[in-house]
Amino acid sequence: MGAFCKVVDATLLLIFVLISVVAPLFDSQTCLPESIYPDLLVRMNKWYAGEYQDFLVVEKRHFFVALVWLELAFLWPLALLNVYGMLGSKPWFNTTCLLFGASLTTSMAAILGEMVGSAKTSDKLLMIYSPFLGFGVLALMRGLLVPKSGKGAPTIGKGPALARKKRA
Repeated sequence: MGAFCKVVDATLLLIFVLISVVAPLFDSQTCLPESIYPDLLVRMNKWYAGEYQDFLVVEKRHFFVALVWLELAFLWPLALLNVYGMLGSKPWFNTTCLLFGASLTTSMAAILGEMVGSAKTSDKLLMIYSPFLGFGVLALMRGLLVPKSGKGAPTIGKGPALARKKRA
């Protein structure tokens, strides 16, 4: 079980780092003006949208823009916290990992639902987005199932015994 947890943690660390970089540089171009980004980043984003026929990025549908705002306001800071929490073995990591997983899974369910229901979606585009649903579930399970390390606050039954009053 220990080796499996290490593989899960390494995978999640890679995803947290990826989202920490991609969200502010590329995803934010969906909801912020292109003029604030370097030409190279704008060209890369347009190449991606054309190459993978990502109609959500091109059309900037309202629900998708709202989900990108949610990603920038909630998921991006959680990804940064999770990188710090994982590398520093912080006791609150399971909680932030759980929050990250729940938010990512919910967002990806909405996005994939739109893609599957749309006639515009290519298989190539689905193969780009679908793994993130799995990563969300993986983060959710990591937050729920992996026991906390011994560094955190004591759990029930492991704390000090209740203090007794001394009688004279």
